[in-house]
Amino acid sequence: MQKLIINGGKKLSGEVTIGGAKNSTVAIIPAAILSETPVTLDSVPQIRDVNNLCSILKDMNVKSSMKNDVLHIDTTNIKFAELPSGKVSSLRASYYFMGAMLGKFGKAIVGFPGGDDIGPRPIDQHIKGFEALGATVENRKGQIIITSPEEGLTGAKIFLDMVSVGATINIILAAVKAKGTTVIENAAKEPEIIDLATFLNNMGATIRGAGTETIRIEGVDSLKSKNSHTIIPDRIEAGTYLSLAAANGGGIRVNNIISEHLDAFIAKLIEMGVDLQIDEDSIYVGETKNIKPINVKTMPYPGFATDLQQPITPLLMSAEGEGMIVDTIYPKRIKHIPELVKMGADIRSENDLIFIKGGKPLKGATVSAEEIRAGACLMIAGLLAEGQTVINNAENILRGYDQVVWKLHCLQADVQLIGDDEFRFEI
Repeated sequence: MQKLIINGGKKLSGEVTIGGAKNSTVAIIPAAILSETPVTLDSVPQIRDVNNLCSILKDMNVKSSMKNDVLHIDTTNIKFAELPSGKVSSLRASYYFMGAMLGKFGKAIVGFPGGDDIGPRPIDQHIKGFEALGATVENRKGQIIITSPEEGLTGAKIFLDMVSVGATINIILAAVKAKGTTVIENAAKEPEIIDLATFLNNMGATIRGAGTETIRIEGVDSLKSKNSHTIIPDRIEAGTYLSLAAANGGGIRVNNIISEHLDAFIAKLIEMGVDLQIDEDSIYVGETKNIKPINVKTMPYPGFATDLQQPITPLLMSAEGEGMIVDTIYPKRIKHIPELVKMGADIRSENDLIFIKGGKPLKGATVSAEEIRAGACLMIAGLLAEGQTVINNAENILRGYDQVVWKLHCLQADVQLIGDDEFRFEI
């Protein structure tokens, strides 16, 4: 278990540069197995989830190597392999191997996917999509066994009962080499889906409408990578540092941002009275006083991202008055609340609503990061609090935040990671 030690209570300043999007990367790495030629990815975040996914690739005889933020994946000697629950159960995004392996081999055997425990996240829409393409799906003793017919998958019209990023991505991965045309209606619109479609199209896929509610896919026979693909900036990491800068900053610039991807989040910062200077690819956050309490409601993109409801919470705790959060995506995403109470926060959850009374000083405490975004919330709270905060299970923060300790040092934060190195690419 790793620990993040934070000596908080001082204003931070400086610059921080955002890495590539975690939620793009964890889809594009499985998608790489569809290529008949080696793949190169730039701006890959140095996070544990990347290491874990490449470990799964190794089980399929796929070689990978990473230097700085460039990841090389060589699929030329790929072999089909069952992916047991051991590695898969620890990483939710590993379920993208279901669609990728179905598209590559016509079959997939994957342990039931795990990841952060933030409430039910069923895969019924994924299965619905696979079956519409002609596959048979069986759940046998915790393993998902997916098989295409002898003639292969066939394009179909698929209407998702609910907007699902995971199902949209998995259906794209399965359909990209299916015969004929696949149409996904009520598709998720996230920028990470556009990034995945761009990656696949550059290898010869024909995907249109990514970023809209209707995506059309014309199946192709083969995919070949010719040029490196640069991952888009991580909007969730960006929002996390913007929240930190607004709550505790003495002037912080956040670089490598696509501000359009953060429109809903930025609108809430403006509503709270945060001093923002939005430039072409960066945002400067000036020292802000008199933060106003607001209400936040998470929604599918382009609404306020569920992954940012916890990182914005410490900023709401800095406001005078009561704010409220309702997470319509994962209402049980509340594991940060009892930990914040240990630090003196006036915060409670009631009937899937989160109420925050701001203005109370925080004090350092020993807390636990039970999942990625809860850890980010506690990290910001620790930087705000007087005294020392110890965050146990800090490896959960490292799963989703690129070079986080080094970046906090760039902002003059007094933080230290106890345990293994922050990140080592080991395959």
